[in-house]
Amino acid sequence: MITQDIIRKLWDEAGYGNVAVWENDTLTVVPADYCGETRGKKPLVILKPIALVNTFELLDFALNDEELLTKIEETVRACGGTITRGSKE
Repeated sequence: MITQDIIRKLWDEAGYGNVAVWENDTLTVVPADYCGETRGKKPLVILKPIALVNTFELLDFALNDEELLTKIEETVRACGGTITRGSKE
């Protein structure tokens, strides 16, 4: 899983729901009131787009923000996921 891919998904889905990160490296949009389980499986983590990317004026700023990148990486790793940072754009 690439950190910047998660940020892009968060950016695209802000206002439509939260983003669930699954152990198979997929990202899905889930409603704000999501119960945390789909067909007996739970995501690694559910990220809230507005809280994470709403403060940035442009996607490029979010993609290159060291604090945001680190926060997402630490969150995913703390839940048992693997994540790597893509190259700077």
